[in-house]
Amino acid sequence: MNPQAMTLEQIREQGLAVLRKHLGIVGMVRFLQQSEMGWGNYTEERYQWLGDPDLEEVAKKIQAHHPDRANLTT
Repeated sequence: MNPQAMTLEQIREQGLAVLRKHLGIVGMVRFLQQSEMGWGNYTEERYQWLGDPDLEEVAKKIQAHHPDRANLTT
């Protein structure tokens, strides 16, 4: 099967089948646990990506993306 033509679900299923075949079920689970833990410090990196905006700034950005909802209040 051509990976370029496969859906993401098909790629996931094929990947799990290969892991299961070569590592066994226990090895596959251990690999998935290891790779899904992630790395880095999200909280620290989030400030690098987003800065530290105040609530008013966040509200303005939301309104800019949803101008039809700009006058709604909670």
